[in-house]
This record gives sequence, C-alpha cells and structure tokens, in this order.
Amino acid sequence: MPYSMLYKSPVKNLEIISDGSNITHVLYKHDTSTLSYPEKPDLKVFQSVTRWLDDYFLGNNPTIDFPLAPSGTDFQKSVWKILQTIEYGELKTYGHLAQEVGRQLNKPKMSAQAVGGAVGRNPISIIIPCHRIVGKDGSLTGYGGTIDNKIKLLELERVNMAQLYRPTHTTKP
Repeated sequence: MPYSMLYKSPVKNLEIISDGSNITHVLYKHDTSTLSYPEKPDLKVFQSVTRWLDDYFLGNNPTIDFPLAPSGTDFQKSVWKILQTIEYGELKTYGHLAQEVGRQLNKPKMSAQAVGGAVGRNPISIIIPCHRIVGKDGSLTGYGGTIDNKIKLLELERVNMAQLYRPTHTTKP
C-alpha cells in the first residue's frame, strides 16, 4: 500500500511517496491540504529520506542510503539510472545524456528530445537529479519543478552559474 508524507523544503513543499519500503515519488506539492495517500511518517524509508533531504538542503552531498523504485518504462528507467551517476554540483547536457543512453542501449543515434522526455517524467525529483541537466548552450530549460527551483538547487550545489541562462520563455521571480 502506498503512503505519503509532506516535507517542507526551502524550494517548495514536497510530497514523498513510498510503497512501504521504497521511495517511489518526490513531487513538488502546490496544494498541501491533501496528500495522495495516507500519511505514515514513521516508515523507516521516510525517516531516511528526511535525513537525506535535511542534509542536502544544508548544502551537503549526502549518500543515498534508502531504496528508490521509480515506476516507468524500461527506457525511462535507463535514463533515470544514468541521471543518478551525475555527481553533486556537476552538469550534463541533454545531448551528453542522449549519447550515454545510446551507448548503453547500443543505439548510436539516440534522440536528445526522447531523453528529455524521460528526464521530464522523473518521478523522484531532487534525489534523482534531473535538475543537473541543461541545454547544450547553457539554457536552464526543462525542469518540471520550475526554473526558479532549478536555479536554487544548482546554487545550493555551488554550481558556477556564469555560463548558464534562463530561457526567455520563462518568467523571472
């Protein structure tokens, strides 16, 4: 049975969802009046992810010591697995990610757009670090948790933002 908990983060409230043993979702939560599933904050995995998030938001690079079980297609899971190899404070482009996915799947002509679609469907935000993916020209594009939150996460990780820019189609705070 799935369970939820609310985590109040510096970027936005997060709904964390577990199947009872694994983290299945970390979602930005706009409406905090209801959660998707019954609350069970005493779950061991919720306690572990809370410690991890607390440490992360202090500007540290904690080790993931709890199981993740994102639900998706095999292709999406392969993209999310590669996302997990991107180091704290490191950036990769959609093109680089597409090359890596293509290499692992033995498909030399992997589409960066297809990979971008999988990145955009990442159900475990922040922990599976899709915020570390940028456009090849330094555009801070493509983050479902808003560009403002992407910027905050990258600043928290002390990423050099000098060569990065906000796409013109997004609004400033």
